[in-house]
Amino acid sequence: MDDLVNVHDFERRAADVLEAGVHGYYAGGAGDERTLHDNAAAFARYRLRPRVLVDVSETTAATTVLGAPVSMPVLVAPTALHRLAHDDGEPGTARAAAAAGTIFTLSTLATSRPSACAIDGAHQWFQLYVLKDRAVSTALMEEAVDCGFEAIVLTVDAPRAGRRERDFRTGFAVPPGIDMPAVQAATGAPVCPTPQEFFELVDTTLTWRALEELVDASPVPVVVKGVHTAEDALLAAEHGAAAVIVSNHGGRQLDAVPASLDMLPEVVDAVGDRVEVLMDGGVRRGTDVLVALALGARAVLVGRPVLWGLACGGEQGVARVLQLLHDEVQLGLTLLGAPSPSHVIRAHLTP
Repeated sequence: MDDLVNVHDFERRAADVLEAGVHGYYAGGAGDERTLHDNAAAFARYRLRPRVLVDVSETTAATTVLGAPVSMPVLVAPTALHRLAHDDGEPGTARAAAAAGTIFTLSTLATSRPSACAIDGAHQWFQLYVLKDRAVSTALMEEAVDCGFEAIVLTVDAPRAGRRERDFRTGFAVPPGIDMPAVQAATGAPVCPTPQEFFELVDTTLTWRALEELVDASPVPVVVKGVHTAEDALLAAEHGAAAVIVSNHGGRQLDAVPASLDMLPEVVDAVGDRVEVLMDGGVRRGTDVLVALALGARAVLVGRPVLWGLACGGEQGVARVLQLLHDEVQLGLTLLGAPSPSHVIRAHLTP
């Protein structure tokens, strides 16, 4: 993997090594994929404004998220079905994230249970889809908390799956031998459903009251993932969320919504003094991270880059991707004249 020197290199290599249906599932978006592409393109709408003659002899990328120390403002986003990319699966991704000193988020649609991914001393979150069978969701959440996971990430932008046409064209389905414990617990079926079929199990009756109930029941902070607007960010804060993730689900749900980066400023302006604001979508470079920080994000989450690393080299591939992003962030901070992530402000940015 020494010839892969950035995330884009890993993305290209992954396209060669993954089976077409799996690659399409990971890479694809909804509809015409306008939002998918705009997520990445949005970062090019900004330019950084470096400050010079600043003491950057001890620059660090380290920061905190919900009080947890992390080596960089880059966390591992929840993504599904890691064993389709590599046999190391989610446990390998978790080990790489722990070694990198950052937070790993396990998906409900994982191919491993929380107990298989738990690592002593690591900072880990569990992403939750609330299913119609609430007992299944509760059991998964309780298992994650019992295993030391430190936050519940409630995904709120997917009451149904978006129209992911790449999957229709390839006929993508989870192959035999790949288990999704959460899904199989919900269905009781020996064969995993397609991702589209999974979303038939999701509870579409959820309201802000359900968030409040989850916050009251959870012994760990609840993060709301999938916020698009200032209005919903304010509601999340009012109903007890500890943080919000500005996200359009990687462009996989409602096409033609704004890029995550374009939604970030209004959310930060609305709730940035009340809850921590994170974002995901389109981050491929350390400079992308700096742009998000300048717009007020506490940190970003990366999903597809981690999958590309996993596809190319399992746990070691993920470790390499995270190291590249860390090094790019730290170099970027040095050249920006910002000794740490907390020093990056909007004055460092121009359209």
